[in-house]
Amino acid sequence: MGERRMNKAIRGGGWAMLMLLSLPALAQVQLTPAQRDAWTAAQEKQAEQAMRGADTAAGADAAPASANDRWMPDLGKLIATGGVIQVEGAGGGGLTPWALITGYGTRDSYGANAHYTYLTTQDYTLKSYGVAVGIMDRVELSAAKQEFYGSLAPLNNLKITQDIFGIKVKLAGDAVYDQDRWLPQIAAGVMLKRNNGIGGLGAVTSVKQLGAASETGIDYYLSATKILLDQSLLLNATLRLTKANQMGLLGFGGDKGDRYQAMGEFSAAYLINRKLALGAEYRMKPNNLAADNEKDYYDAFLAWFPSKNLSVTLAYVVLGDITVYNPTRQRGTYLSLQAGF
Repeated sequence: MGERRMNKAIRGGGWAMLMLLSLPALAQVQLTPAQRDAWTAAQEKQAEQAMRGADTAAGADAAPASANDRWMPDLGKLIATGGVIQVEGAGGGGLTPWALITGYGTRDSYGANAHYTYLTTQDYTLKSYGVAVGIMDRVELSAAKQEFYGSLAPLNNLKITQDIFGIKVKLAGDAVYDQDRWLPQIAAGVMLKRNNGIGGLGAVTSVKQLGAASETGIDYYLSATKILLDQSLLLNATLRLTKANQMGLLGFGGDKGDRYQAMGEFSAAYLINRKLALGAEYRMKPNNLAADNEKDYYDAFLAWFPSKNLSVTLAYVVLGDITVYNPTRQRGTYLSLQAGF
């Protein structure tokens, strides 16, 4: 289509030029002064219309390219500064959300990621997968699904699933560009969680039968993240208001308490180089269920960023006891793959 417009414009411009070049010859024809002036005015008008057509054709060809560029993600952030996707779907570390907005889009663009996480301990397996979108480096939207499995009798047929939908909004600061002041990047977030019930335990089909007050819940959190480029350090602190038992996999609230509690979550990472980060996290947990003597989580991780389109995170993780029916301290490994822009 663009080539046809351009050819038409070229032909129109050539015709107008031919008319102008013919003026000297036509001047020899016996025309009255009034006829000659009228003919000249007509040719000038044709030339003007032809040139206007050429400009329109060129603009029509340039407009689609400009529109395409406007909607392409700019990948403008520094590598690794988008973080990874944590186990509940938000941008951050492995266990805790950070104030960073997921993806590599700047304030004039957007970014998005898909993730798959596999966490295994000696007795349990947790899978998490989902997507997250960062808009104008200001708002983050996420959706994730968790699947929790038992592997040791009598819980070897256990399966619990949970859906999590999140939103995060940056409130102040910039973790990367505010290097000349101590103000961190600050963001507030919400996670809406829905437990889909229990499978593989016979008559036990709901977390309420284990003492949970509800199958749905909402977590509220406030995160502060600071990146110290000269020291190659990332520091994060998150305060979460929650009723969730084991992140919501065992429901919300319980027979020991059904109120929101403030839990602290902390992360630190050292950037070994532009593509490799070594760090640790600690996450405090509530204790609402008599059937689950819940303990705090912590991990040590290594994150690799071969490009802005891919990251791989490997961690050693400790989850504490999970239910009184298996009072064993759960330790294991965490592997997460993330692809996006």
